[in-house]
Amino acid sequence: MREISSLQLRIAYALIALGVVMGIASFVRTGALLIAAGTAVISLARSGKGRFERYLPLTIAVVLFGLAIALPKGL
Repeated sequence: MREISSLQLRIAYALIALGVVMGIASFVRTGALLIAAGTAVISLARSGKGRFERYLPLTIAVVLFGLAIALPKGL
């Protein structure tokens, strides 16, 4: 997998920050989806790292995505 550029890394961090802000503002499902997407992009791009450092954040992102989908509609 190719390395991500500085701009793509900034976009991923911005998605994570926006997800946290949206979660604080009671848009929990959207916030969780944005955090999961940003974390997945960063962990997939870090191919030079070891298996644990790459797959643990990816696993957390997948679980967070599943949690966001399973949340009730009103949250």
